[in-house]
Amino acid sequence: MQTPDFPAQITAALAQLPYGEQPDTLYAPIRYIMGLGGKRIRPLLTLLGAHLFTDELSGIIKPALATEVFHNFTLLHDDLMDQAPLRRGQATVHEKWNPNVAILSGDVMLVRAYELFLEVNPTLLPRILARFSQTAAEVCEGQQWDMNFETEPHVSIAQYLDMIRLKTAVLLGFCLELGARLAGASEDDAEHLRQFGTDIGLAFQLRDDLLDVYGDAATFGKRVGGDIISDKKTFLLLSAQAQANAAQQATLARHIGQPVPDAEAKVDAVRAIYDELEIRPQTEALINNYFQDALQHLERVAAPALRKEPLHRLALQLMDREN
Repeated sequence: MQTPDFPAQITAALAQLPYGEQPDTLYAPIRYIMGLGGKRIRPLLTLLGAHLFTDELSGIIKPALATEVFHNFTLLHDDLMDQAPLRRGQATVHEKWNPNVAILSGDVMLVRAYELFLEVNPTLLPRILARFSQTAAEVCEGQQWDMNFETEPHVSIAQYLDMIRLKTAVLLGFCLELGARLAGASEDDAEHLRQFGTDIGLAFQLRDDLLDVYGDAATFGKRVGGDIISDKKTFLLLSAQAQANAAQQATLARHIGQPVPDAEAKVDAVRAIYDELEIRPQTEALINNYFQDALQHLERVAAPALRKEPLHRLALQLMDREN
């Protein structure tokens, strides 16, 4: 069975979305950030989730696009909160325009995301909007926890995993659930797909944490060791702090949360502690656990194996990423 070219369909449909015209300073930033590209994973998951159960996807395109508009809304505001200068290699909206524009344009993007759900079957719409609203709030909760953790002296591994579940993973799970529900899937199948997406999201973020320390600088797409340099609390750092002996704790204390003039020396010192404690294989094991859990949920979905193959292949691609 030939899987439709969903990425091309998504790109073409996004190019046709009418966000608004005037004032240009409100709508130009939306067209700008939506035109920066990206993997478009969220609408792709929505369409793949629906394609497990139906070939009729015309009514699912716009709700799928809603997930991408919402995702980019969160990026626009996250970049402002983080004071990030670049997004996908280009100036962020608050840098290219100003912070007030970034806030207001982001607000409109959230409104437009809701509008894209309006063509959903009226019998499904209340449930879909309720689940979307819950997911959107959870994404915001995850972002707030992430910001709180920057100043909290003690963060547990369980707290960190819950934060990345909220900030990253729940939206991936919602996208698959959305596609399934719009295609008429059963409650069990929709739930298994939601769990599949959530577990893949957790594995994906942990893989990102791992690549930040051990990735190839030529292919990673950003500076290796950036999390260490910025004292970001990741699964790797929290695991090392929990397992370190007195000497290792002292080394970590000299580098984490302290002004260090030599960034590369800091990365090398902290990475050495990770190596001594075998944090890398521990992280890889947890990534694999989430990945295997995800595959078990996909296996339980009552759909033909051939229709599951694109989702399985996409999950493998996300786990094998080097950038």
